[in-house]
Formats: sequence, structure tokens, C-alpha cells
Amino acid sequence: MKDLFNLKKNISASILSLIYSLLIIFGTSYMIKGNASIVFKNYILSIIALIVLFTLFRGIILFIFSLIDKYKPKVSKLKNIYDKHPFIISITVILVLWLPYIISFYPAILSPDPSYQIKQYFGIPNKYSDYSVMIDPSVTITNHHPVIHTLLLGTCLKLGNMIGSDNLGLFMYSIIQILILSSVLAFTLYYMKKISTPFKYRIFSLLVYSLVPMFPLYAMSAVKDVIFTSLIILYILLIYHLLKNKIDLKLKHILGILLLLILIVLFRNNGFHIVLLSFPFLLLTERTNFKKLLLIFILFLTFNYSYNNIILPSFKITPSSIRETLSIPFQQTARYVKYNKLTKEEYEIYDKVLDMSDLADRYKPEISDPVKNKYNKYTTNEELKEYFKYWLKDLTKDPVTYIDATVNNTYGYVYPFKTNWYIYYKYDTRIVKDGFNYHYNTLKASRDILSGFGKIFPYIPIIGLISNIGFNTWILMFLTTYLIYKKKLKGIVYLIPSYIVLLVCVASPVNTYFRYAMPYIFAMPLTISLFIDYVKGDLYEKK
Repeated sequence: MKDLFNLKKNISASILSLIYSLLIIFGTSYMIKGNASIVFKNYILSIIALIVLFTLFRGIILFIFSLIDKYKPKVSKLKNIYDKHPFIISITVILVLWLPYIISFYPAILSPDPSYQIKQYFGIPNKYSDYSVMIDPSVTITNHHPVIHTLLLGTCLKLGNMIGSDNLGLFMYSIIQILILSSVLAFTLYYMKKISTPFKYRIFSLLVYSLVPMFPLYAMSAVKDVIFTSLIILYILLIYHLLKNKIDLKLKHILGILLLLILIVLFRNNGFHIVLLSFPFLLLTERTNFKKLLLIFILFLTFNYSYNNIILPSFKITPSSIRETLSIPFQQTARYVKYNKLTKEEYEIYDKVLDMSDLADRYKPEISDPVKNKYNKYTTNEELKEYFKYWLKDLTKDPVTYIDATVNNTYGYVYPFKTNWYIYYKYDTRIVKDGFNYHYNTLKASRDILSGFGKIFPYIPIIGLISNIGFNTWILMFLTTYLIYKKKLKGIVYLIPSYIVLLVCVASPVNTYFRYAMPYIFAMPLTISLFIDYVKGDLYEKK
């Protein structure tokens, strides 16, 4: 009953409950109709649903808040082998339980993106080279995909080719990626032990890492996002560690932090935005090492500029096409064209940029690639300015269509009843057609079983939510709300990288695309552990 009179707790829970309820109501409408018509046409039912959901969520949130408030950690007196060697045992368990996937999907799972990267590395014509105005047509590598990942993947395949086995070369890459991801996950469990996270939660996290199929399947998927995700997990842990501990940064720490930031940028182009938008918050809150952290940030910015404007151009590597940053406006234009009549002038301006011949037919509400794929790579800056001039005019004419276009392309990242674009497991023949001897082994039955488990996992009641993008976003929102309620605003800083990843998802070309959200989903066991440690402070007995 005391919770009823706790104004701060009530306000926090009420705001979050309202947000959750609105996301459910509007998300359902967009999933069914592609717009908000169900909400407004059935406004009485919508209001009733809002009240019911609000009441339900508010009760649940207040209950969880109370559990956290009252929780007193019990330090186990049992000294076991796991607590003595948390990293070694964790990585051993993870690798052993991943072994069926490693064997069954030998040498690697190639999806379209890594296949095209291999084509780029070996100078084979590919769509990403076609999409750009090349600096040097003889250099087929572009920075659409991070160059360092393309070089790593291609070099491993080349080494395998030199010793007579393309499969062995791809498996070399898989081993590198598996060891990186498993080591980072094991290190999070080691750190949980270090901050005295309850033993049961650590065991639960170990089981999640080891048994939930998204982890081993992505460990075997040669996509750039896996190594990038590992780096983001370390970045989140770094921010928390610096916030919680007053560390006098030495030269080795400065170099280590700078290296991590540089690797984040090298392994994914939008890694720059994640660091750019999150690191300043660390600067503002971690005053002990302000000058040293500022130096790191300046060096990071200098490297990023030099890399993109000096290093890559010197090797004739073409930058990523500007179309990759324009998913939102292009998708809005396509939907506007589909449902509105254009003037002759509008048609001509849009046609210079996006090819109007079949734009309305190319519009797919939850993926902008068909629209972007016919972007005119020879579009001038002046033509882009004209495009945005008319884009803005049409926004004022029909803002609802623009909103619908964006929500349809993004709502799954905040709506927990949407699952899409989840895992890779299929055999991709793109490089086989170019003469590479890449093939799965004969263990088709085990691949079918494991991929089948991977496909059904998101739909398993309760535990399937572990891999649900919207649900993980809701956890982020819950943790943030509780920290605000407890006036522990400094703790929000370590959550900011996850929020920036979410913003990148919103600007991405695909709705509910798992690997775009993967960094904060894979980091969630650690994120929750750090949250527990932060809100409970010194209640844990250090070991």
C-alpha cells in the first residue's frame, strides 16, 4: 500500500506504462493495417484498451519496482570451482555447447552481405560496386561494408585457396569470430563475478549464451555485425567501469580505450555515430579523467577523419553511397508517390533521383532497399537539393503518409509482438557461381534440427522474448525509468550506446532486422547485471 503514496514511483511507473500501452495499441494497428486507422476508427475500443493496458502495465511495473527496492542480495558461502575460474569455465561451456552448430554449419554461414564482400575482395563485379561511382573501376572494394572486415574475410578465404581448400579458409574466419564472441561473452561473466552479481543470475546468463540459438548461429555467420557486437559489449562495459571506479588512467589504459574506439569504427561504419553520440556523456560525468578522456576523443575524431578522407582514398577505395543514409526520406517519397497524384514538376525532380518508372510498385512498407536500389548514383548535389525541396513541400501536404512510411519501417524495434529477419542458416550460392568451392558438409539432418530450433525459438512462450527486439527495447526503457525514479541519472550513461544503436535501427532500411539490433540484445545479460550492481551499490559484498 505504501507504493500508492510514493509520488515519485507512481509518476515513473505511470509514464512508462503509458508509453508501453501506446506502443502496443499503435504497433498492432501498423502490423495489421500498415497505418493507425484501427486506433482512430475504433477510438472507443482504443481508449478502453489503453486504460486496461495502462492499468495492467502500471501494476506490473510498480510490483517489479518494489521487488528491486526491497531486494537484499544473499552472498553464497559456497566456494565452487566456477567462482574460482569464471572466465575459463564460461568459455569452455560456451564452446562445448556451440560445438554442434560449429560442426553442422562448417565452414561458415554465408548470407548475401559477406558473399558480396568476398566478391569485392577478389575483384568480381558485384552490386555494391555498381551502386557507387567508383574512384578507380579496377578497385572493386568499397566502404559500403567495413573494409577491414572485407579484408579479414577475403584474406582467410585466400589463404584457404592457397592450400587447396576454400572451405578451410572460411573456417579460419569462423574460428577467429567464434573466439572473439565467446571470449567477450565469457569476459562479461567474469566481470559479473567481479561485481558480485548473484550466482544464479550468472548461471542463467551462461545458459543463455550457450543454449539460445541466436548466439551460436551468429557465431558461425560471417557478417560484420558479430565482431562489431562484441566490441560494443566491451564499450558498454568500459563506460560502466569508468563511471563506477575512480581510475587514474595510465598510458596503457589510454591506448587500450583508443584502440577499442577505433576498432568500433573500423568494423562498422555507423560505429562512428555510436561513439560520437555516447562518449561525450562519459566526458561530462567522469570528471576524474576528463582531460585524458578528452584527448582520447580528439584522437578518435582525428583518426576517423584521416581514415575516411586520406587513408581510404589513397587506396582508391570508394566511400559508401549517400543513398545508405537516406532510407527514411526515400521511403517517405515512395509511399507518397504510391498514394498521391504528382505534378509534372514533382515527377521530373523525383525521377532524377529515384527512377519514377516503377517507384510505386517498388515501395515495400517494411524494407526500403527496393526503393534505394534504383537511386541514381550520378545524382548531383544540386539535384539532391531540389529533391529535398519538394520532399519538404510534400511533407506539408501529407504529413500522415510520411509518418506512416517511417513507422511501418521501424515499429518492430519498439513493438514486442513482431519477429522478423531473425537468423541466417541457408546455404548461399553467390560465390559458388563465381568458382569458389564453398559447400556445407553432409550433416543436413543436424542442420535442419538446429536451424529449426533457431526458427521456432522466438515463438516459445516467455523464454523466446530473449531474442525479441521490441522486448529488449522495453527492458532498456524500464531500466532507464527505474534509474530516473531512483535519481541515479549517472547510471543512464552506460545505457546510451544501446539507445544510439536503437536510433541507428530506426534509420536503417529494414523493419525488425535482428542483426541491426544485435549489439544491445547480445549485451542485455550484462546490461541487467550492471544495472543491478549500480542500483544496489555497496549492498554486495566484494569477494
